[in-house]
Amino acid sequence: MRAVGVLRCRSSLLTAPNPEWRCFVSVAEPFVARDSRPAYFRSLAEAIRDPDELITSLDLPDTLREPARRAAVSFPLIVPRSFLARMRPADPDDPLLRQVLPIGAENDSVEGFIADAVGDLHARTAPGLIHKYHGRALLIAAGSCAVNCRYCFRRHYPYQDDPRRPDDWEPALAAIEADRSLTEIILSGGDPLMLTDSRLASLVAHLEGISHVRRLRIHTRLPIVLPDRVTAELLDLFASTRLATAVVVHANHPREVVGDCAVALKALAASPASLLNQAVLLRGVNDDADILAELSERLFMLGVLPYYLHQLDRVAGAAHFEVPEATGLAVVAELARRLPGYLVPRYVRETAGEPGKTSIH
Repeated sequence: MRAVGVLRCRSSLLTAPNPEWRCFVSVAEPFVARDSRPAYFRSLAEAIRDPDELITSLDLPDTLREPARRAAVSFPLIVPRSFLARMRPADPDDPLLRQVLPIGAENDSVEGFIADAVGDLHARTAPGLIHKYHGRALLIAAGSCAVNCRYCFRRHYPYQDDPRRPDDWEPALAAIEADRSLTEIILSGGDPLMLTDSRLASLVAHLEGISHVRRLRIHTRLPIVLPDRVTAELLDLFASTRLATAVVVHANHPREVVGDCAVALKALAASPASLLNQAVLLRGVNDDADILAELSERLFMLGVLPYYLHQLDRVAGAAHFEVPEATGLAVVAELARRLPGYLVPRYVRETAGEPGKTSIH
């Protein structure tokens, strides 16, 4: 009966003038989580944190073990089992695996690759508050994530310096209230959805109390790698807030957005929040027009609009992921040839000190 209910709900979304997103969370586990310990807590607790366990689980060559152990010392491994289940066993080149497996190249020192690749530290105006662009400020809402992507531009960020308890947010919130030019607040991290629903709702309520804040943006990878994080309470929050809300998910490959992840994305897309995707152009993962075209098509069918394709931020430890910009331009040109404009993500780079993302063309 549950499967039939999900199908009926999905059909109604295509025909109803005012889609009723609540039917997703009333019939589709694990997105119903109204007890004190939501399902995603267990998923987080059961995530793989040992490189040897990851390699054994996927029947990978033993030669990967020692480099993975060494690289994980400075930037630990964490992979939810739901994301692991989408990887191909016995394939060291699997594009999902490549994003999370620590390798020896991370310890290489490469010219031009630095710890603070996008200038976050120079743009902090209060603990946990980064103000780079006019009208927008970014709150580091959480210092952890459900997955440690090896190309993460904040892999060296000093999260220990940022707020950890509700009372610690007061300086950042005071700075936002004092700057009437700020109309949009971006919640980032780590991953802001690592906050519990109650703590996230409390933070949003504080932002709602600042009259000049009109928009809320949440950047998150959790719906992709930990889809049971999309709870009824989270969707209720998006339905009840006065802030115009955009959720920007982070998917890099079409095989990421299947199964429970696809259900989670449809539930988000049926909520009042606008749903966008940003990807990073990664060597050996998605540096191919066929892959990115399939990703755009699949995302759109789930209610997600492609937004950005980022040139890799040149963070220390991630040089092996870099794709030449000439290759990126050729890939995007092919996407533009094949797809309607609304399915072609904007190819951009972030440069420290610039007033916004820079288009690459």
